[in-house]
Amino acid sequence: MNADKNPSPSTVSTDDSVVRGGPFYRVQRGIGLIGSNQWNLARRIAVLLAIAWLPLFLITAITNPDALLSLLKDYRVHSRSLIAIPVLLTGEILMDNRLRTVFAHLRKAALLDASDLAHLDEIGARLVRLRDSLLPEFAILLLAIIHTATAYKGLVDATPWLGHGSGTEFHLTAAGWYGVVICTPIFQFLLGLGLWRWLLWTIFAFTLSRTNLKLVPTHPDQHGGLGFLGLTSAAFAPIAFSATAVIAATWRNEILYHGAHLTNFKLPAIVLVALIALVALGPLAFFVPRLTALRRKGILEYGILGQLQSAEFHEKWILHRAGHETDFLVASESSTLNDYSDAYEKIEKMNAFLADKGALYTLAGAVLIPALPMILAEVPIAVVLSDLLKALR
Repeated sequence: MNADKNPSPSTVSTDDSVVRGGPFYRVQRGIGLIGSNQWNLARRIAVLLAIAWLPLFLITAITNPDALLSLLKDYRVHSRSLIAIPVLLTGEILMDNRLRTVFAHLRKAALLDASDLAHLDEIGARLVRLRDSLLPEFAILLLAIIHTATAYKGLVDATPWLGHGSGTEFHLTAAGWYGVVICTPIFQFLLGLGLWRWLLWTIFAFTLSRTNLKLVPTHPDQHGGLGFLGLTSAAFAPIAFSATAVIAATWRNEILYHGAHLTNFKLPAIVLVALIALVALGPLAFFVPRLTALRRKGILEYGILGQLQSAEFHEKWILHRAGHETDFLVASESSTLNDYSDAYEKIEKMNAFLADKGALYTLAGAVLIPALPMILAEVPIAVVLSDLLKALR
């Protein structure tokens, strides 16, 4: 991406971001929800909640007041409107900050020569054009609408605020129709938009992995100088959190009201975790062959130098040290050999996968935390606390 070498903190360019652009972004800019240098997160969350959740409450309170309590107790609604939507909006900022930091660091770290930087800028310009294109976001919205229209019957039940009857006699309430037609597509669109932007980053990462990167096997980050890329996987955490929260809410409802058990969702849960790990960490996997080859080459090249240096040291200070023992204390060969050993050890410890521990913990938390309400639906918190107290005795 075309990042400024010394960007001004008061000036934010959209040419080095996969997030700051696109029709939806421009609409928000046009109506004042997003400023030129401000995300205005609280305002955007308030507006979308006023669209996605507040009407459900008002429609139910006016047209079906006896069902208001069922709405307030329906965690499926809250997981989408009150949890997932704010998290996805917050995630835009995290993704933007992390990826812009990566684009800027690529230049500052001198990992590419001028020709490769120019090629990368060309790819970045293409991605910006894709980001700003109407077609991808239109397709996301259309898919969300089609999915809702074809699958909503399997997602609704006779919850008082949502609908009544059964089978062919099942009818949605006014609030139920609003939830199906408006609320669900809003969540799905924001989720799809986040995945689209992550795809743009994935394309960039793939292109970067094919450039002539100036990697050094002895780099202290133990990743040849690319360790900073490991921070990017945390940018996917809000997307993972939102998707898991909504899915877990549906499973929680099945446990509470339809006799399901946690074991019924074992296989889907494994598939969900695998998909999240694949999508979040996939861009980092592009660099594994390159770094594996770098480690292997480093071991061979530094091994030759180590053999020569060690042989010379052994010849001078072991085989022919007689009469020169006192000189050893001030000789430079000993510290040189020790420094070389440290460098060789760095190569041996080099890790070809660019995962950052902090980012992995963040990603794991984004999956586990929203799953807790589902787990507690079958294993009450009182039982969990009681077992913990027993274990402490």
